[in-house]
Amino acid sequence: MTRRPLPWREFGVAFLTVFLAEFADKTQLAVLLMAARSLSPWLVFLGATLALVSTSLIGVLLGRWVSRYLSPQRLQTLTGTSLLAIAVWLLWDLLHPSL
Repeated sequence: MTRRPLPWREFGVAFLTVFLAEFADKTQLAVLLMAARSLSPWLVFLGATLALVSTSLIGVLLGRWVSRYLSPQRLQTLTGTSLLAIAVWLLWDLLHPSL
């Protein structure tokens, strides 16, 4: 019998992953600056929240769709490979800025 993870565990992992990934990144800094300049910082909060919720929804829907065609192992391999390729590309750009 396969054990299904607790739903709250999935929620917690998703929350911590996104929270740590987004903490002090360029998007959060941009929101900080917009809120500092705004006469309505709560509207900045609402706009930023709606944007993050929308992009997260797109990620969930695409993930659900892709999971119909790819196994979790294949999806993890492709995701890891694409992140590694981006890292190599950024490192190459850093070391060869004139190219």
